[in-house]
Amino acid sequence: MMIIGMNLRINNWKYALKWIVGGILTIVFLTFLIRVISFENYYYDSKEGSERDIPSDALADQGEELIEIKPSESEVKEYTVPSDYPRYLSIERLGINNVRVLPMGVNPSGELATPNNIFDVGWYEGSGKPGHGGTLLIDGHNGGPNVYGVFKNLPSMVEGDSIVIERGDGVIFKYVVTENKTVSLEDSDAYMTTAAKSPEKGKESITLISCSGEWSQKQGTYLSRQFVRAVLAD
Repeated sequence: MMIIGMNLRINNWKYALKWIVGGILTIVFLTFLIRVISFENYYYDSKEGSERDIPSDALADQGEELIEIKPSESEVKEYTVPSDYPRYLSIERLGINNVRVLPMGVNPSGELATPNNIFDVGWYEGSGKPGHGGTLLIDGHNGGPNVYGVFKNLPSMVEGDSIVIERGDGVIFKYVVTENKTVSLEDSDAYMTTAAKSPEKGKESITLISCSGEWSQKQGTYLSRQFVRAVLAD
């Protein structure tokens, strides 16, 4: 009976030791997890509102894989669209000359889609067409993971600057800038109602849109949107 009793005490001791070791490992794991979460939050908070580091930041502007190679001269020259679609965009102020205007829709989240190539711009097919009296909505990237995009310097445009659109049939349309506005990310959706209208009643217009301002590490995007509005020259 004594032997049986000893065996029981030994088994109980082993059982207790197993629980003690397991408890210690659980505490160590939870402590490690808390430290990781705390460091991650500290890191993101420290980066919040800072300028995006283009050379080292691997995140794309909208979470998509971007192309950072300029289309060749032949690719640009051979690019065609229907006769009443915008084909090329030029902005002397920004050194932009005949960049391709790609017809675009909206992405799954309901936002205007943007071309994968940061040197192209996108024209929302649901907006106006050049020469038809509406308002064209055109967007473009301000940068990719490694280099700046076509609309990086959009905030520098001023009233009186020219925006030139060449249509698919070769007809040229010149628009004169009347407004360049920086809108916070939170207010940008509401401002789209204004952006989709002409700044001068009864005049055909164009609105250029891009990201701007400070980079948010938490949200994975810039904290502002740039809207340049222009009307068709007389």
